[in-house]
Order: sequence, then C-alpha cells, then structure tokens
Amino acid sequence: MFERLGHFIVKRSKRVLILFTLGILLAGGIGSLAFGKLDSGGYSDLNSESAKAATYLSEKFKVEEPVAILIIDSGDKNVDDAAISQQALAVEKEVGQIAGISKTLSFWSTGGAPNLKSTDGKAAFLFAYANTEVGDFDSIGQIGKDIQAAFDGKRGDLTIYAAGAGVVTYAINHKIEQDLLLAESIAIPLTFLLLIFVFGALVASAMPLVVGISAILGAFFIIYLITLFTNVSIFALNLITGLGLGLGIDYALLMVNRFREELHSGKSVEDSVRTTINTAGKTVFYSGLTVLVTLSALLFFPLDFLKSFGYAGVSVVTLAVLGALIPLPAIMALLGHKIDKGAVRKGGITPKEDGRWAHTARNVMKRPVPVVIGSLLLLGVMAAPITNIAFAQVDSRVLPASDPAAISSAKITERFSGFEGSPIEVVIPNGVGRESQVSDFLTSVAKVDGIARVGEIETYGSDLRIQVIPGQSSRTMDAERLIKEIRALDKPAGTLIGGAAADFTDSQSGISRTLPLALGWIAFWVMILIFIFTGSIILPIKAVLLNALSLTATLGAVTWIFIDGNLKWLVGDFTVTGTLDSGTVILVAVVVFGLSMDYELFLLSRIREEHMAGKSNIESVATGLQRSARIITAAALLLAVVFAAFMTSGVTSIKMLGFGVSLAVLLDATLIRALLVPALMRLFGETNWWAPKPLRRFTMTH
Repeated sequence: MFERLGHFIVKRSKRVLILFTLGILLAGGIGSLAFGKLDSGGYSDLNSESAKAATYLSEKFKVEEPVAILIIDSGDKNVDDAAISQQALAVEKEVGQIAGISKTLSFWSTGGAPNLKSTDGKAAFLFAYANTEVGDFDSIGQIGKDIQAAFDGKRGDLTIYAAGAGVVTYAINHKIEQDLLLAESIAIPLTFLLLIFVFGALVASAMPLVVGISAILGAFFIIYLITLFTNVSIFALNLITGLGLGLGIDYALLMVNRFREELHSGKSVEDSVRTTINTAGKTVFYSGLTVLVTLSALLFFPLDFLKSFGYAGVSVVTLAVLGALIPLPAIMALLGHKIDKGAVRKGGITPKEDGRWAHTARNVMKRPVPVVIGSLLLLGVMAAPITNIAFAQVDSRVLPASDPAAISSAKITERFSGFEGSPIEVVIPNGVGRESQVSDFLTSVAKVDGIARVGEIETYGSDLRIQVIPGQSSRTMDAERLIKEIRALDKPAGTLIGGAAADFTDSQSGISRTLPLALGWIAFWVMILIFIFTGSIILPIKAVLLNALSLTATLGAVTWIFIDGNLKWLVGDFTVTGTLDSGTVILVAVVVFGLSMDYELFLLSRIREEHMAGKSNIESVATGLQRSARIITAAALLLAVVFAAFMTSGVTSIKMLGFGVSLAVLLDATLIRALLVPALMRLFGETNWWAPKPLRRFTMTH
C-alpha cells in the first residue's frame, strides 16, 4: 500500500498538492461554520437520575433555576433597615429588567424570609431567574455577564456581589479564552524559532505547518458535520489547534528527517520520497492509529464535554496522518534538495550517524539492571503523592482568588449557613396520598450530616417537590457524600434526587463507571497495533506498562502541586481545593498516553528496521536510538513549549493541563525512551522480537 502511494505521489506531485490544498481550504471554509454551533456546557450525564429530575422539574413543574445570585451587603446596617430595604428593592427591580430575566426573588420581596439572610444579618440573597433551556450555558453565561457588569460593586449604601451559575460560567469561559490567546502569543513565536533550530533550515522548518494546518482545517470540517447531530463543546477547538500543531511537528520531523537521510545517502529525489513513505510514512500511519484509538476512548464517557474531545482528537489525528502522507511527500518531491535551503544550522540538516544518543544507548546497555532500578525508583518517588489524589469538578475556585466571581462565591460560603441558590431537589411523582412515608423520608434527610435545612413540601397535581438546602458547595466531595447518603435512605418509590449536587455526583459516577472500559479499550487496541507493527508479543506489553508508569509519575507530580499546593513559583498562583478536576485529569491522561505511544512507535520503528537489516540487538537499539531520539526529543520539547504556555492561565484546570502534558512528554522522551527502553531491550535480548508462530502471519514482518 505504502509503495503504491509513494509511486502515485511522485508521478503526480503537483496535481496531488493542488487538489489536496483546494480540498483542505474548502473544508476549512465550511468548517468555520461550526464556531457558532459550539456550546460551553456538556458537564452532565444526560442519562442520570439528576438529569431525569431536571427534566421533570422543567417540563411538569415549570421550575426555573437561578441564573445569578446577588449577595447584597448592607454594611453596618441590618438588612431589615427601612433605607436598606428600599435600595435593595430598587436593585431587584433593575435586575428584573435585564434581558432574559423572567423573575426575581429576594429577602426583601419575600417579606423577610429568614433563610435568605446571612448569619450576621448584614447581607441577604437576591436570586435572578431566566427562562433558558436546561444546559443552555451560552445564554446563561451572557445573562451572567450582563448582571455582573451592571451590579457588581458599590450601590449607595449597598455592596453587591454577583455570583451563581451564569456569572461563574461566563467568568471561567472568558478567562480561559483570554488566557489561551496569551498562551498562543507566547508559544507560537517560540515554537517557530525552535523549529528553525531543530530542522536547521528555513524551508524545512515550514513543513510542520503543512501537516498542522491540514489537520486543523480538516478537523474543523468534521466537527461541523458532528454539530449537525449532537452537541460539541467549544473547548474542542483548543485540542484541535494544540494537537494539530503538535502532531504536525511530530510527523513532519519524522518524514523530513528520513527524506534527508535518503537524499544524503545518494538516492534520487523520487526514490527518496518513495522510501520515506514506505518507512517513515508507515510509522506515521501506525502511530496515528494508536493515538486515534487512544483518544477515541473519550467517546465512551457519558459527558458531552469529554465526548467533544474524543470527536476533536479522532478528527485531528486522522487529518494529521493524511497531511503527512499526501501533501507533505508531494512538496518534498517538488522541492528535492531545496528542502535544505536557508540553512541556519548544519547539524540540523545532516545529523551524525553515530553520536551522543548511540553512546548513551551503549552505556545504558552495559549496565541495564542499575539503570532500570534507578529509573523505577525515580518514577516511584514522583508517583508517591498519587495516594492523596481526590477528584471534583470545576467551580468558582478555579478562578484567580482576585476574580470578582470567585470573591462573590466565597462570600456565600463565609456568610450564609446554607447554599440556598443550589438546593438538592427531591421530586416524588404521585407522592400525594403517601404523606406518612414522605414525612419519614424527609425526617431522615434532615438528620444527614451537612444538611442545613429541609424546605416545605410543594404540591403540583399529584406530584411533590421538596428543596433540601446543603451546607456546602455543590461541586465538592462532601456534596457527593450527601447525595449518596440521601439516595441510600428508605424513600417513596419513584423518588428522584436532583439539583446541582446530584448532577455533580452523577457526572462523577458516570466517569468512574466508564473509566475501566476506556482503559481496557486503550490497552487492548494499542497492544494489537504495536504487535502488528513490530511482530512481537513482548514489545507491546512493555510499551503499555512503561507508558502507565510514566503517566502515574505525572499524576503523582500533578497531585503534589495542585492538591498539596507546592511549586506555585513555577506554575503560578492558584486556590488549593484539595481536589483535581476529573475531566481535566482524564484529558491529560488520554492525550499523554496517545503521545507517548507516538514516540514509542518512532523509536521501535527504527530499532526494528535496523534489526531486520541484520544488526545485533545491541547495535539495533544504539543505531535506532541515534536516528530517532533526536526527533523524539525535539518533538517533545516543541510540544512541551506549546502546552507549558498554558501555565500562564489564571484558571487552575488549564494550568494543570499545561503542566501535566508538558511534564509527561518530557519525562517520556528522556527517562523512558533514552534510559528504560534501551535497558529493557538489552535485558530481554532477542526475546524482544518473539511471537507465537500462528500469530506471525498477522504482522507486517510476515
């Protein structure tokens, strides 16, 4: 297949390049229509009990959720003061006139409901409701933005703090958008400078753009098609651009480096292109498949947010492989020796046949046991903090502590005994006539540790609704415990437990339930693909285990920093919550595992090639490392720069994404590929390439 593709591209390079370019530009043009169809939600399990409760409340009870919560501080005066009441009611009237607001409710408009007053009596709640659809985070965020802009701050004798779903949603999304622009303004120029240094010539350094832009524009088109059938998160675009450029760098480095090797060995341009496609191109194809099946595991999760990254990952990887196998070889065929034009560093153009990487491999293989023990000890030390790992989801605390939305949200925790704006919703269909059972259940609920109060029973036809006010934020481990305890109580048949805390609990449960399936999918297909590629049973098992070790060490380091609160001087300040965002951790883990397999195949492909050419196990590893480690290290460094720029973000989850991916790819390219892989290859010797005879016919080496 690869030989035929190489022959086809060499003979028709101009036509191939023109047609592919036109196709990608058309795809990008159509794909840009996706931008207006993406949403900023997707954090809920739509098949969960809490989702059913939300639908029931919305459709049958016509219940609206507060889109914003205003904390109105009266200073030294009591909220019951006549002058304060007059000013607060005037503010409430103005809030009701904001576009999208359907109604308001406050301490003052309810005649002084005690549950809406702070514990010190100097502040009270004002709730603003919107008639938006459940999960319409874009509309909710816009209303939150308008309310915060109009009311946050001093108003006569009052100080107003704007919080709630709409305000926090807008604050987080807006902050992320700003921070990503800053990160890109740092990463892109620095990446271009590093590309020139790594490739050693101006013309060659532009090659990653061919693959990267092809992948990004093509992926936009696929995402647009997907939006016609389901919801896609706007943050999928960030993965598309980051991974598109990252894979563009990886695959262009591999292809261009091999093309130069063939040219400098005396082959013609046409033969060099054919050989490049048949060797490096084959590696790109199988590497892309491993990354693709890894990222496709995100599609198993019940949250649209994670599914969106699965759609984005599968799309961008597919287009990156196509970009590396079609337009890039066509350009190389047209450029020929001009690929080295604009030389700035001769070492980048003509790498040494026998250099420091080969020497490193030989030194490692002279003493493999101490190297393995030392490497495993280091990974173990890095992984040790993972015993403290705990998971939650994004809330206002991911914002900088100085952000107005974070300050306002903190006021609720500090000054109010219950979270009135995010109640636990108890829905009892056909509850009328079962009063005794309902009463016993509610009595048990009131005794659960962490419940501030149980509200009055509201009747809607034959159905009942009760609001239970928790004493802590809804997106915490304590809230998850509350929901599980309430659901475990003896309750009327058909009872639904909903609300923000239940939504959080169900989302976490959905992730936990799906995780073993996703991990099994990744391990199974990665081992199958590496087996087909290498013809070995041993190498795929080692690859998965080494990547698991690397990932565990990375998560240990992430825990040490973001749960234990260390190393703020490096990653920047953040609020220590004692938990990690589960969605971000999964994204880091899957992306890192996929990229690690990318580098694994880069290395194994060269070792395998040297071994099949008749070299000994030791020389195959040394030569393979010499010819691939430079590419792996350069690719990892460039990718680390791209993601390290995310650490400039003020949003904790984005910092964590940047640090986690950067550390993992650097750890993988150095400790794993330069030390552990050669050492283990030496210890296993020729057994590395063993496979049962009946299975050999399914491999590429057959």
